Amino acid sequence: MTRLAWILIAVAGVCSAYAPARAADGAAAASVLVQTTAVRKGSLPRIVIAYGAAQAAPSARDSLMAPVAAIVADVYVRTGQSVAKGAPLVALAPTPQTGAAYAAAASAAKLSRDALTRTRQLRAESLATELQLAAAEKADSDARAALAALRAQGAAGTTVLRAPAAAVVTAVGANRRAIVAEGTPLVDLARPGGLVLLAGVVPAEAATIKPGDQVAVTPIGAHASYPAKVLLRGAAVDPGNGLVPIEVSLPAGALLPGESAQAAITTGRVTGFVVPHVAVLVNDQGGTYVVQAIAGAAKLVPVRVLLPGGESDVVDGALDAAARLVLAGAYQLQDGMKVRFR
Repeated sequence: MTRLAWILIAVAGVCSAYAPARAADGAAAASVLVQTTAVRKGSLPRIVIAYGAAQAAPSARDSLMAPVAAIVADVYVRTGQSVAKGAPLVALAPTPQTGAAYAAAASAAKLSRDALTRTRQLRAESLATELQLAAAEKADSDARAALAALRAQGAAGTTVLRAPAAAVVTAVGANRRAIVAEGTPLVDLARPGGLVLLAGVVPAEAATIKPGDQVAVTPIGAHASYPAKVLLRGAAVDPGNGLVPIEVSLPAGALLPGESAQAAITTGRVTGFVVPHVAVLVNDQGGTYVVQAIAGAAKLVPVRVLLPGGESDVVDGALDAAARLVLAGAYQLQDGMKVRFR
């Protein structure tokens, strides 16, 4: 046998020795290494997120108005200031016209009182009739009522308007030395215990909200949240922002008037297969699917996402509850591909 023949035999032996190794490598390359998790049925809360600001509920608002035309003698408070019950807010002095009206009413009351006294004396002497006495009594009563009304409105002198309850000043509409007409708003107050979160949601989401729904209120920039409930779901869209107004109760002292917050409203629960969000994939046609490992092979299962979440989604589909759900590596798999587990 020649030297060339020996060389050919040796090469053939080496090739045959490495053939099983190459075959093993090919088999390994035909499978994909994946990470899996168990499939479970369950439910997740359906949550609607809304943003709003703390405002006084209608029942917790007070607006002090000028009882008569007056001159603002002094203003004792500022917007945002906390006041105790009975604290002075604004001092009003009568205008010259109001003072004149009060003087005229006082004069009329004195004249009617004197006239009533004379009529009673004349009636006692049978020089006046019962009808005349009744007319004098009515005139005196009307004059005293008119005077009392002007006195109650502050026409008799300087009047100090005071806080009807402990509150926060939300607006001041009076300036010192200004002349204000009757009914002019002077100071707006909000009782801290009567604050609500006034928020807004889009109409499609508002339809799922009802009074009594649980809410987690988180002030903007804070981490802690406060438990609350939906008090009111509006039945019309606010033309100013296109949203449906929602009123949410607030614990006393949770927010300051005007402070912004997020409201996470739980409107119910959605039941189905609860899967990690990373397990839900989208195909070229826009359909959603997950991948399960069945008998060591990949199975693509179309699903419908019932509730997208943060870390987990609720889906519906023909999933095998006993098979593992593929997480990492799922995007590489096609139907029937072999899988290896980490």
